[in-house]
Amino acid sequence: MQNVLSSDVAETVKKEFDFQVNKFPLSGPDGMKTPCYGLFRSDNASFVGSCNNAKSRNYIPHQTDDVIALVEASSTLFDGEVDVTCFFNQGHYVSVQPTMDKRKAVFGQKDNVFPRIIINAGYDGQAFKANMGYYRDVCKNLSIMRMVKGTTVSIRHMSNLRSEMDELIETFGVLGESWEALGQRIDALEQTKVSLVGFLEDVFGPVPEETGRGKTVAENRIEKIVGRLLNERFKTGRPLSEGVAPEYSGWELANAVQGYTQHDKPRHGNPTEFQRAIMAMNDQHVNKAFELLLSMSA
Repeated sequence: MQNVLSSDVAETVKKEFDFQVNKFPLSGPDGMKTPCYGLFRSDNASFVGSCNNAKSRNYIPHQTDDVIALVEASSTLFDGEVDVTCFFNQGHYVSVQPTMDKRKAVFGQKDNVFPRIIINAGYDGQAFKANMGYYRDVCKNLSIMRMVKGTTVSIRHMSNLRSEMDELIETFGVLGESWEALGQRIDALEQTKVSLVGFLEDVFGPVPEETGRGKTVAENRIEKIVGRLLNERFKTGRPLSEGVAPEYSGWELANAVQGYTQHDKPRHGNPTEFQRAIMAMNDQHVNKAFELLLSMSA
């Protein structure tokens, strides 16, 4: 099959993942031999994967060219015209976005989402994962809804993925069909009204009564989330909330929790915007928020 991925995108992936992941035998005390192997990066010798997931002699780690093959297959959903963002954390993460405008309007003309394919080529599991996600420009949220059927596909964990390109393209074709289903669930969330106070308690638990760090953290979190809700209401042209216990759409609340976790939650080090988005996708409170809201809007 002809390569449909632009050379610039392929070079970007190569540059971001400019190293090999090599397999070496693991030793016991005094150099005692074991049947186990570990994975290490060639550029900085850092250990890859988790300590409870040793590899066998026959395990072959995937490499950057396999990741490029995944990106190439996913790019066929957007006629090969894509941009990518890359991040390595015990495996390769790539966000694939179309260069053309493929927006979905959620509320008026100012609340829009755009498709994103999130690829996770890790070393701990038996399969690569790809998710149909969305980017909401009003809050810069990059998110996925794992609970929506069809928005996640698994790809067999093997080396030399390029030799299976036809199968990869077919798999990503199935993922591409989920964009419409994802849009329908977003519309359902927009139509679902939810009490703010009760929802936040369900997701994060009640605010501690006793003064202390736990209460301060909870109150600061609520302040950030409410601030996001009001700011995004203003930006999207929604009416201001009224009453002592205002209701918001499930869509607004989902993005407020996602936005807080992605942009405001304290993190160690200095993670990039894409790294923070990946952390938020794996955050227990974000997943609980989506699970609750999707069950309400079903």
